[in-house]
Amino acid sequence: MTETKHYDNPSVLLVDDEPGLRTGLKANFLRHGWQVETAEGVADATRILARKDFDLVITDVRMRDGDGFEVMKHVQEESPRTAVILLTAFGNVADAVSSMKNGACDYLTKPVPFDQLQSAVTRVLERMSSQEQVAGAVALNKPAPITMPEGLAGIVGRAPQLLQSLQRARAAASTNADVLVEAESGTGKELLAKFIHESSSRSGKPFVAINCAAVPENLIESELFGHVKGAFTGAETTKIGKFEAANGGTLLLDEIGEMPLNLQPKLLRVLQEREFERLGDTRSIKVDVRVIATTNASLASMVERGTFRGDLYYRLNVIPLTLPPLRERREDIPVLAQYFAESFATNTGSAVPFLDPSFLREMQEQEWPGNIRELGNFMRRVLSLRENDVMDAAAFRKEFRPHPRSQSFAPATFAVPTVKVGARICDIEKAHLENTLQLAGGNRTHAAAMLGISLRTVRNKIKEYGLPPRSYA
Repeated sequence: MTETKHYDNPSVLLVDDEPGLRTGLKANFLRHGWQVETAEGVADATRILARKDFDLVITDVRMRDGDGFEVMKHVQEESPRTAVILLTAFGNVADAVSSMKNGACDYLTKPVPFDQLQSAVTRVLERMSSQEQVAGAVALNKPAPITMPEGLAGIVGRAPQLLQSLQRARAAASTNADVLVEAESGTGKELLAKFIHESSSRSGKPFVAINCAAVPENLIESELFGHVKGAFTGAETTKIGKFEAANGGTLLLDEIGEMPLNLQPKLLRVLQEREFERLGDTRSIKVDVRVIATTNASLASMVERGTFRGDLYYRLNVIPLTLPPLRERREDIPVLAQYFAESFATNTGSAVPFLDPSFLREMQEQEWPGNIRELGNFMRRVLSLRENDVMDAAAFRKEFRPHPRSQSFAPATFAVPTVKVGARICDIEKAHLENTLQLAGGNRTHAAAMLGISLRTVRNKIKEYGLPPRSYA
C-alpha cells in the first residue's frame, strides 16, 4: 500500500500569466508556511512539473500560450496524486461541470479572496488525503477510516463499491454544485444526501427535505416556494417554503421524478437564478441553497418518454452519484445485520443477540430487492419475535418470506389478460394495472417501474379505478 501523504508543509505550483496575481498569491502562501513555485504559462508549468511533484497546482484557465485544462491533463498523466484547482475570470456552469468531470478538485471564479482560496485548498487537500486512505483500505479489503459525521452512523459498510460512492460524495461536498443521486429504493439516498451536507461548508446551516411524491400535486408548489396570506382558499397566513427554509444550507428533493411537469419550469428557473416568488406575491426572493435531488428511476429514460423535462434533468445532473444495491455488496450484509441487532438492543434495552454464522449465511444468500430498508425491517421483525438470544438458520427461516418482487420483471413474467373485441380501454388498463400490482407484491414503486410510468400516475390510477389503496403499499 502506498503511504498516505501528510500535508504538514505542502507544496504548490501557481500557474498564471499575470505577474501581479502570481506575486500576490505566492506571498500569501509563503506567509502560511507553504513551499511555493510559480509558472508564467502552460509551457513553463510543463517544464517545472517534469522535474518536480507538487501537492497542489493552482492554474488559471485562459493564458496566452494555452489553457489550464492542458496543465490539468499533464498533472493527471504525470502526477495523479497532485490536486488541481482551476481559476477563471469567465466562470460559468458549463465550464465548472466540465472541469469537475475531467478531474479538477475545485473551480473558482476570479477575483478570489485569499481566505476563500485558502478554504478551498484546505478542503481539497483533506479530501485527497482521505481518498488515499480509502484507496488503501479498498486494496487491503479493510474498512476505510472514513469518519462519519455525528448522527450518520446509518451509512454502514466496507464494500469497495460503497467506499467509492462515499469518496465521490465527499468530493462533491467540497463544491457548491447541485447533485443528482440515482439509485434503487432502500439503498440510503437520503443518508447520502445528509452525508454530503454534513461534509460540506454548509454543515452548520439547515438541511431541509421534501418528498415530491408524498405531497399532493396541488400543494407542492406552495410547499416548495411558500405563499402569502390570501393566495388561495385556505391560505390564512403567510408561509415560507422549503427553498426559503433551506437558505444557506441544503435542500433535498426526494423522488424528483414525481415533480409535476407543469411545475418543472419554475423549478428550473430557481436552480438557474436562485430566486423565486411565493404564491400570490410578485416580490422575488433570493436564496443561497445547494440542491440534492434523488430518484429511484432513470431520469434520462423519463426525458426520452417525455415525462421529465430535459433542460431540468441536465441542470440537476451537475454531479451524478449513485449507491450500489445490496446484491452488489453482499460482504456488507453481516455488517449491516450486526448494526441493526445492536441498534435494536439499544433502543429496547435488551441484550445484543448472537448472530450465528448460519443465520448470516442465510441472509447473504438472499437478493434483498428492497435493499437496506428491507433488510432492516426483517431484522426488526426477527429480533422482536425471537425466542432466545441466539439467531441461527432456523430463526431466519421461521420469519423470512421471499417477496414476490424478487422475481424477474422481464416482460415474459406478465400475465397478459385476454382482451375481448370491443372492450373498453379503461377496463383493459385497470386489469393490466391490477395484474402488475399483484406481480409486484403490491409495491406501487416497483409497479411504476415495470409499467414505465411515474409513481404519482400509479397512485392516481388506483384512485381512479377504485382499487383498494391499502392493498398497495
